Amino acid sequence: MQVLRAAGFFAVPEGAPNQYREHLRAPAMSVGTYCIPVGGKDGQEPHTEDEIYVVVRGHARLVGESGEVEVGPGSVVYVPACELHQFTEVTDDLSVVVMFAPAERSRG
Repeated sequence: MQVLRAAGFFAVPEGAPNQYREHLRAPAMSVGTYCIPVGGKDGQEPHTEDEIYVVVRGHARLVGESGEVEVGPGSVVYVPACELHQFTEVTDDLSVVVMFAPAERSRG
């Protein structure tokens, strides 16, 4: 068993760029936090792994090939592998827990 401490996971320093920090990696999955400040641009590319986002704080729109949705605290969104997607319209500092299955970048 591994315990992940939430303290400090979700802070976006003022004026800081987007930040992704991985907290756990196992062959079948990885977990991290992704933060985008207000007005920030999400420049991520499609991943070769399935993803689940759990929004912890902030508000934005998640736009993908299969649709778009407003997200806020408590939102849980599944994005299939290889789907182009980005957070847009970040109106409050956005902090999300990101789960990849299998682990991020494990499929090359």
